[in-house]
Amino acid sequence: MSSMTLPAVLGGRPVRNRPYPRPNFIGPSERALVAEVLDSGVLSDYVAHAGPHFNGGWFVHALEDEYCKRFGAAYAVSVNSATSGLHAAVAASLAGLGDEIIVPPYTMSATATAVVMTNATPVFADIRPDTFCLDPDDVRRKISPRTKAIIAVNLFGGPADLQTLRAIADEHRLVLIEDNAQAPGATIAGRSTGTFGDMAVFSLNCHKTVQCGEGGIVTTNNAVLADRLRLVRNHGEVVQSMRDHVPDEIAGLVGYNFRLTELQSAVALAQVRRLDELTDNRITMAATLTNRLRNIEGITPPYVGEGNKHVYYLYAFKIDAARFGLSRGQLRAALDAEGVAVAEGYVRPIYLYPMYERRVAARKRGLGAGIWYPGDGSPVRYERGICPTTEQMHFAELMTTNICRADLTDADARELCDAVEKIVEHRTDVRAALQGRGVS
Repeated sequence: MSSMTLPAVLGGRPVRNRPYPRPNFIGPSERALVAEVLDSGVLSDYVAHAGPHFNGGWFVHALEDEYCKRFGAAYAVSVNSATSGLHAAVAASLAGLGDEIIVPPYTMSATATAVVMTNATPVFADIRPDTFCLDPDDVRRKISPRTKAIIAVNLFGGPADLQTLRAIADEHRLVLIEDNAQAPGATIAGRSTGTFGDMAVFSLNCHKTVQCGEGGIVTTNNAVLADRLRLVRNHGEVVQSMRDHVPDEIAGLVGYNFRLTELQSAVALAQVRRLDELTDNRITMAATLTNRLRNIEGITPPYVGEGNKHVYYLYAFKIDAARFGLSRGQLRAALDAEGVAVAEGYVRPIYLYPMYERRVAARKRGLGAGIWYPGDGSPVRYERGICPTTEQMHFAELMTTNICRADLTDADARELCDAVEKIVEHRTDVRAALQGRGVS
């Protein structure tokens, strides 16, 4: 038997024998704008004081204007990370001790810690098994008289059920915050993600499609929310001390240094202007993966709703071990041997982190008090079993690959498919070999 068709785990030749290149999407437009900043000598142009520099310099404004134009928002507020943006959005919703905010448990931890940072209580609603985003039915079940807001995450580049979540938020008079860190450019029936929430948070982190190393943007169509976001971004308590009138509800709003520099803004400005360019190849590569993997029994490619657009921050697929003939761990081990990039699951369900699962019930003061507050009889719990679909996806079914990138090609996608097909063809021998090595 040819070593080209024999799986590498059985002694065959791997489909890939070289590491993936480190992503580098910086081009002439980024360099040109950064040079303008350096030539100006103004690397940041903020002052924590009421006046023309409270909201930053020229490139900060240009970046915010570009996001407004791109996503049809009335206001955009840049920040130094999407984590800061989430915190600012939750703070702008005026959440505090005793309030609950519904969040998904299958997302980067900041989605929930942004709630904790305001001393509100995160309440975890389960996800759908197809989109891996919030399940509106479970959101409805988790709403209580204390609920203040919902944070919907557009995970892996695909949209949550934002239309339904918007309707739920409106029905219950809740603030809807979109965590759109992974899905700039995605759409629902032609409408962009990041436009359904009262506020939407975009990431400019180095791993994201549009990036400047670290940074974020919060968009909104509400002038009051935009003002609160800016107060949180830049030591707003100073500015409020200089205003003639401060509404009671925001008198205690605390500002931070969440400011984005002119250098970072210049890079991000060039990048967001290239969003389509940086996204199109992700979609092309994902289509190659889906067209091949959908024909393999036991593998379910990513779900994309009719009329929707997925932008594949990660390509997430599911494995049914009974139908596929190998466990998820065995498939991962066999693909590792082939030299292709895959991972099991995504992030541990957040409510199983020690800060939630092992919270100290007697402690009700200080930062994070909200995660102890339910000790007064609230039904909020943080323990295994509260989000069964999330646990099934994470511990048994979900696999991801990060190869859908602007700098890779269809050849890279075909390598992964070739590897899976080799393994499927020899799955009995692969299973026996891996079991002999203790991989169950």
